[in-house]
Amino acid sequence: MSETAVDKIFRALMERIVTGDLPAGEKLRQDHIARDYDVSHVPVREAFLRLEAKGLAKSIPHKGMRVTALEPTEIREVIEMRVALEVLALTHALPRHDADTLAQVEAAREACDAAQDMVLWDRCNRQFHTALLQPCEMPRLLSAIEDLHITAARHLFVHWRDRWTPRIDSDHDALLEAVTAQDLPRACDILRRHLRRVS
Repeated sequence: MSETAVDKIFRALMERIVTGDLPAGEKLRQDHIARDYDVSHVPVREAFLRLEAKGLAKSIPHKGMRVTALEPTEIREVIEMRVALEVLALTHALPRHDADTLAQVEAAREACDAAQDMVLWDRCNRQFHTALLQPCEMPRLLSAIEDLHITAARHLFVHWRDRWTPRIDSDHDALLEAVTAQDLPRACDILRRHLRRVS
């Protein structure tokens, strides 16, 4: 499925907000963005609506569209929600994994381990978790998890961007091993520990 102008603008702005390139309170200027992407205001407005739905931007009367602030206290809640929802998704996904879906998880794991900068690592890390849970076939659940991934990533960049170093994630390897072996209790235990470890 080809990426539309709206998709392209939304993804680019989302990544810039997540990584802190567009900081909290920054004004998103419709004219500038439309000019940068050589599009009319319509796809830019649609991209803004998507950012707002993800909690990344907010329309403020007389001030325009602004990047939302991060709440320092919310990360604990985000982690606990991720544990609950990702374990639920994994419970339904694990029996449905096959050679093709496991190959996608493996490719994302390898890309994550090979990443040499935090922006690429974050993108690959989210791909790994998405590939792991996708077979659950529960779109509302996956959408809620995606929103939590985005919020968690914003916090991660705020706290770790200056200290991040490339590394091999042994939890990802252990998770893939447990899912391949169809060992649900072990896979869920590893996932819980993995998600709480970043807190």
